[in-house]
Amino acid sequence: MSTSSTTGSALAASRTLEERIDTASAVHADGGEDARGAVEELLGLLEAGELRSAARAADGTWRAVPWVKRGILLGFRVGKLIDMSPEVTAGSAGASFGFFDKDTYPLHRLSLADNVRVVPGGSSIRRGAYVAPGVVCMPPMYINVGAYVGSGTMVDSHALVGSCAQVGERVHLSAAAQIGGVLEPVNAAPVVIEDDVIVGGNCGIYEGTVVRSRAVIGAGVVLTRGTPVYDLVCETIYRGDSQKPLEIPSGAVVVPGARKVSGLWGGEQGISLQTPVIVKYRDEKTDSATTLEHWLR
Repeated sequence: MSTSSTTGSALAASRTLEERIDTASAVHADGGEDARGAVEELLGLLEAGELRSAARAADGTWRAVPWVKRGILLGFRVGKLIDMSPEVTAGSAGASFGFFDKDTYPLHRLSLADNVRVVPGGSSIRRGAYVAPGVVCMPPMYINVGAYVGSGTMVDSHALVGSCAQVGERVHLSAAAQIGGVLEPVNAAPVVIEDDVIVGGNCGIYEGTVVRSRAVIGAGVVLTRGTPVYDLVCETIYRGDSQKPLEIPSGAVVVPGARKVSGLWGGEQGISLQTPVIVKYRDEKTDSATTLEHWLR
């Protein structure tokens, strides 16, 4: 996944910011104005893509950045509940809708210069999320704090990008796809969708799952750290555990499948358990079937 280069001065600033956040997090009180200032600075860096809640090592391993998550959690602690309801004309249909949240987490404000398409219809992007130029947001969808969404990605209707989820470039999150957030515990493995991945409708990708580049996740597939994924091509089973995430290989095409239960009674009843299955790896036929219509963007 592409990452923004960070200058030496920004790195020095982030180290100072890390110390401020760690100090404020250790105090049980609200931390005062310095804590709120540190949260504001952190959210600004996250929105600019200069800081991320997860990092990719040279060997391809993804790990959470705990102090960034602590800073996000600190924002909830120091924030004050306020009325965020939109201004409406008295007596209009919208007057009955009220929104109340922490003042540290208003909506992320975009401008035309950001080059992000947000189609009218009820979508929201929360403060502290990075949304790259060229992203398309179809209504209604939601991108939560700490998330990263790369250039050229489409977040389709009723899709969720959860807190601190990492989504690469040219990804298509189809209608009703749920990319789970992992905010607590702060060192928990992030949910990562790398570049050029297609996530089908009604998919759920949660807690500690990494989908490598160019994979295709078929409609209705659910992936968690504890989900075994059966690879019919390589004749192997992919699993995550407490020490490592579930990883879907690059280019894998994953569809919903089933396997028989092992118990005698369950077998007699003909019961099967849902399980994802890799049926092939991307080829020219797959690419032609999943080509994104760039002119729509």
